[in-house]
Amino acid sequence: MQKEKVIVICGPTASGKTALSIELAKRVNGEIISCDSMQIYKDMNIGTAKPTKEEMQGIKHYLMDFVLPNERYSVADYKKDAKKAIKEILQKGKVPIIVGGTGLYMDSLIYEIEYPNIEWDEKYREELEKKVEKNGLEKLYEQAKKIDPEAVKKISKNDKKRILRILEIYHATGKNKTEQEKESRKKEIEYDYKIYALNWDRNKLYERINHRVDIMLKQGLIEEVTQIYQKYEKFPTAMQGLGYKEVVDYLNGMTSKEEMVEKIKQETRRYAKRQLTWFRKNKQTIWLNAQDKIQNNIEIILEGLN
Repeated sequence: MQKEKVIVICGPTASGKTALSIELAKRVNGEIISCDSMQIYKDMNIGTAKPTKEEMQGIKHYLMDFVLPNERYSVADYKKDAKKAIKEILQKGKVPIIVGGTGLYMDSLIYEIEYPNIEWDEKYREELEKKVEKNGLEKLYEQAKKIDPEAVKKISKNDKKRILRILEIYHATGKNKTEQEKESRKKEIEYDYKIYALNWDRNKLYERINHRVDIMLKQGLIEEVTQIYQKYEKFPTAMQGLGYKEVVDYLNGMTSKEEMVEKIKQETRRYAKRQLTWFRKNKQTIWLNAQDKIQNNIEIILEGLN
């Protein structure tokens, strides 16, 4: 039996995924499922570059703006919710378009990777947080490296959220994240995923990232972070997100405004580099020239659907 087609548009941050996906959705009668681990959060709009109502141009978006910043949301949750959204779109006779830059979310879906629903140990998380406060992140990074060298290759030494995740998964299951992925990839893939990624000249991409950070600050990123800080009692996990943790450090007097801006730009450029490395390992990905006209890239995608 022929599998239903699902279009996937991935690529690094600031590469133009939103503009391409909205034009494509208009052409193919599609609806968009976000694949972004930060755009899921309510109240976090500027720093996550969430498309505005105007930018969406009437195209329905799923899995955006529905989790509170102090709530936990796992890869397993994403996979379940994304599958539900795909079914809903197909039942309407429309085309599902998965759009985003969170590789882990993407892979869980397109390779049917099962991440067990882990019972998180809040006490263990607190212990880890205290260790970070006392000794910094380096020791925990080294510990994570011993537990799961493969997973650690894909993250930065400063990526507190993912370093703690590796330790927590091992603590809860006795198996590392990489072993669990290998075991779960044996499952039959439900849909025919057509995967496209946007490729930029590195210097041009970095210019776009720097420009985007400047725009976010003009739009009120610092005020957004201040409001979230005041609104949620428990310190939100989401605040570990790129652009947010740097503003938190600035608000706490740990860095100057100039240092904060430079740090956000630098960390975002590093993140984009890691995203590109991640997406390049997906062998069936078709790379689009992001500097080409949107309509030309849409034609390439449409050809691949036939």
